[in-house]
Amino acid sequence: MAKILIIDDEENIRFTFEDFFIDEGYEVATARDYDDALKMIDMSDFDLILADINLRGKSGIDILKEVKIRKLNCPVVMITAAPGFDTASDALRLGAFDYVSKPVQLDSLMHITKTAMKHKALADEKEKYRSNLEAIFKSVKDSIITVDKDMIVIETNEAAKNICHISRDSVGKSFESLMSHCEGRCIDALAETVKRKKPIEIYHLECRHELCPQQVVTVNTYPLIDNKGTFTGAVLVVRDETHLAGLEKEMRERQRLHNIIGKSEKMQTIFSYIEDLADVQSTVLITGESGTGKELVAEALHYKGGRNHKQMIKVNCSALSDNLLESELFGHIKGSFTGAVKDRIGRFKMADGGTILLDEIGDMPPRIQVKLLRVLQEKTFERVGESTSITVDVRVVACTNQDLREKIEQGEFREDLYYRLNVVEICVPPLRERKEDIPFLIDHFVKKFNEKINNNILGISADVQKVFMDYSWPGNIREMEHALEHAFILCHQKTITLKHLPPVFENFFTTKRTFLKKMGVDEKLVIEQALEKAAGNKTMAAKLLGISRRNIYRKIKEYNIEL
Repeated sequence: MAKILIIDDEENIRFTFEDFFIDEGYEVATARDYDDALKMIDMSDFDLILADINLRGKSGIDILKEVKIRKLNCPVVMITAAPGFDTASDALRLGAFDYVSKPVQLDSLMHITKTAMKHKALADEKEKYRSNLEAIFKSVKDSIITVDKDMIVIETNEAAKNICHISRDSVGKSFESLMSHCEGRCIDALAETVKRKKPIEIYHLECRHELCPQQVVTVNTYPLIDNKGTFTGAVLVVRDETHLAGLEKEMRERQRLHNIIGKSEKMQTIFSYIEDLADVQSTVLITGESGTGKELVAEALHYKGGRNHKQMIKVNCSALSDNLLESELFGHIKGSFTGAVKDRIGRFKMADGGTILLDEIGDMPPRIQVKLLRVLQEKTFERVGESTSITVDVRVVACTNQDLREKIEQGEFREDLYYRLNVVEICVPPLRERKEDIPFLIDHFVKKFNEKINNNILGISADVQKVFMDYSWPGNIREMEHALEHAFILCHQKTITLKHLPPVFENFFTTKRTFLKKMGVDEKLVIEQALEKAAGNKTMAAKLLGISRRNIYRKIKEYNIEL
C-alpha cells in the first residue's frame, strides 16, 4: 500500500486530504509544520509528500530542500494559495514533482498523485537497478574502467584502485595521462577498441608499474554500445593474474629440476628424491638405461645441495684400464709406473668438499672396487706408489645401466661394495615408461636447437608427434635429442615433418600404417609379421600394431601363435 505524507498548517485541509486518500486506498500520515514533518520522515518511508509552501516557521520549500539533501527517492508536490510564476518556477527548479493551487480540485489532485506514483515506481525500479549494478560493480575483483570516445574516464570500480592505481577521482581525466607509470599496453588495447569497435584480449601482461613491478594481468577491452546501437566508448577489464602466474611458474619449475624435464609421476618422484637427498651426504646409486639422464640426476643432487660451491668431478669407470683408472681416481707419485713423469693428484682429492660421480660403476675392475670400498668406509686412500694416507670429504654418487645384482651373482661385482653404494637408489625410468613427458621434452629441444643452430622452427607436425608418442625409444632421451638435432639441420621451414627425421622414424611410421591397414583382413598373419619384424619382442610388436601389450598377449593366445 502506497504511503502519503501531508504537510499543512491548516487542520481542515489535513483532515480533508487524509479522508480523501484513505478512501482511495492509500496509507496517510499528517504533519502540521516543518519540525513535525521531519520527525515523520525520520520514522517512515513515503511514496509521496504533499507540502504547503506557506507553513509556520520554515516553508514547504525547506521541506523540499531537506528531501533532496537526504536523497530520498520520493516525489514532492507543492500546495500553494498563490501560484505565481516565480513561486512555481522556484519549486520546480528545486526539484518539486509538481504543484497544485488552493482551493484544490480533488480530481486534479488525484491525477497528479497517480502520475507521481508512477514516477516513483519507475524511479524505484531505476534505483534498484542502479543499486544492484553498483553492488556488482563493487563486488567484482577485476578492475573495471569505462571511457568515452575521447578516452576520458567515465567510471571506475574499487578494484581499479588496487590493480591499476586509478581511483574515482580520476573520473573526467584522460585515461592515457593516468597510465604513465606502467607498461601502457592497456592504453593501446583500449585505443584500438575505441578506433575499431572490436574487443581485444591480452593474456598474462606484465604491468611493470612503479608500485607493483611484478604484477601480471589479463586485459580485456569491449566496445560500449547503448540500447539504440550507438557506440559511446569502451570498457577496460583488468584481472590480476599475479598469483596464478606464480603458480604456473611454480608448476613449470616443478616440470624441470636442474635441466631434468618431467611431469610424469615417476619423474615427480625422482624430483622429490633429489630434494630430499640434496643436503644428505649418503651415497646414492643411480640406475637406468643408457640415455635416460642419469648424469643429470647426479648433477642435480650436487648443485641442489650444500656442496654446490665445490667441484663435481666425473669419472667414466669403463673408459680406462685398471692402472689408469686407479691413477685417475687416487693419483700417483712420480716414477710409480712407466709414464708417471710427475706427481698427480687423483679425482677423489680434486673432489674434496664436493661430489665425485663414478659413471658406469658396473665396469669397475675388481681390484679398484676394493680400494673404493675402503674410501667409502674410511674416507682415506693412498696414491699409486705412495704409502701415506690421504683423507677426503667427498660425497660419492654412482651411475650404472647394468644389473649389479646379476653381476654380483656372476662374481664380477663385490656385494659389500654394492650395499655401500646403494644406500639410496634412484632408478631413472626409460622414456617409453614416461611418454607423458615427451611433449615437454620436444618443446625443450626445439628451444635448445633454435638457439644452437640459430633457427626459428615453431614445432613438429602431427605425424611426427604421433610417431614420437608411439615409438619405443630404445636410445631414450639421447636418441630423441639426436633425432631432433638431425631434423633441425635438414628442416628449412617452420615445422618439422617426417621427412626431416632419421630414416628409422619414417620406416616405423610406414610399417605401422601398413600393419594397421591389414588388420581385420588376416589378423593372425599381421600379428605374426609384426612379431617377426620385432624379433619376437611382444612389446615392440604391439607398438608396431598400435595395440596394447595386454591385447597382443590375448591375440597370441587366441590364435595359438608360436614364438
